[in-house]
Amino acid sequence: MFFVDTLETEGLGNRSYLAGGARTAVAVDPPRDIDRVLARAARRGVRIVAVAETHVHNDYVTGGLELARLTGARYLVPARAEVAYTRVPVTDGDVEPVDEGLVLRAVATPGHTPHHTSYVLEETGHAVAAFTGGSLLIGGVGRPDLVEPRLTERLARAQHASVHRLAAELADAVPVLPTHGFGSFCSSSAAGGAGGTIGGEKGSNPGLLQDVDTFVKELLAGLDDIPAYYAHMGPANSGGPAPVDLTAPGVADAGEIARRLAAGEWVVDLRGRVAFAAGHVAGAFNFEVDGQLATYLAWMIPWGKPVTLLAESAADLARAQRELTRVGIDRPAAAAVGTPADWIADGTAPASFRRATFADLAAARERAEDMVIVDVRRDAERAAGWIEGSVHLPVHQLHHRLHEVPKGTVWVHCAGGMRAAIAASVLDAAGREVVAVDDGYAAAAEAGLTLCTAG
Repeated sequence: MFFVDTLETEGLGNRSYLAGGARTAVAVDPPRDIDRVLARAARRGVRIVAVAETHVHNDYVTGGLELARLTGARYLVPARAEVAYTRVPVTDGDVEPVDEGLVLRAVATPGHTPHHTSYVLEETGHAVAAFTGGSLLIGGVGRPDLVEPRLTERLARAQHASVHRLAAELADAVPVLPTHGFGSFCSSSAAGGAGGTIGGEKGSNPGLLQDVDTFVKELLAGLDDIPAYYAHMGPANSGGPAPVDLTAPGVADAGEIARRLAAGEWVVDLRGRVAFAAGHVAGAFNFEVDGQLATYLAWMIPWGKPVTLLAESAADLARAQRELTRVGIDRPAAAAVGTPADWIADGTAPASFRRATFADLAAARERAEDMVIVDVRRDAERAAGWIEGSVHLPVHQLHHRLHEVPKGTVWVHCAGGMRAAIAASVLDAAGREVVAVDDGYAAAAEAGLTLCTAG
């Protein structure tokens, strides 16, 4: 009997897999923090004999090279991927033994990248699972625009052919086990779910329902922003990531925090947005540890800028540090645990700003207050509708476009509150009077605010 265990990396919207039999197993697209994979293998009582990459990842730093080194496993990487380390080059049709009666068969599925390869787990000659990486996702496909703009349309067409190949070669009951598509920006759409099968995708996936021209047109029209840090992930993975270091960073006192801020470094407060708004170190930015910390911090921080982390607990600090290593932010410059009272000099008051709802915003507008509404959602979200008179500055661009924020008290909103809190902290650090709208966007219409739509 075989098994397939799923390892969720929720903050990045990805999944990795450990699959095998009674004694040995393969790890597919492992995360940077490989202790999670090793622990799962230990619980299963299996030895990892192979590590398989579906592609050179653009959204996270892989743990595959280090996992293979530590376990002595064969490191399977698509042959067409250009990498700087020794690996087992995989081509279409290659078969890798996993356990008795259990093998992994490579299936070339270009589209997400030119070299993308899926892997089919076969037991006694029958397909029992398909690890589809960034090819066939649950309800969608991996985006084709992360490699080179000139290749995007060609890769989109290849993506269509690849998902049709998988659907044609595999039985309807075979589980589809992608790496991306659970909130990852590597997915071409917001579609996703707990799981799927080849048969289920045949009845719901646009890649399998549309002709190639319609598919390519709609796929390219629907592509969202690309996180800036993606530019650094491919080179890191091609060059060979260093082993991860999760030892605790040095402790910073109030004086060191102040010095780091004065030097232009980033100080990141990991507490919830309610607590941050109520009181924080002036100049600090708020990226909640319970939010999409790794995605948005890595997207916004100037790459290589030292970062100091502030947290309520050692557990929150360790969790944040682990998440950040997955996107190549390896070592915080310093850290501190406690409350703002521990992080600011004696006699100094914490900074703070107001929080509000859309009803509060509507009331302020009715009073004709000196205010500006800043919408920090992404372009695709804004295109579906916006508050009349609002200024659009996506949160990942705000730090570089502060000069575009009009005068007045800044009421900042997103779709739910998390990104508004990040934006409010950036504006607050820049000396603006800010109000963070911590509310679901649907409440804007309910509050009587006039909404606009394109066309």
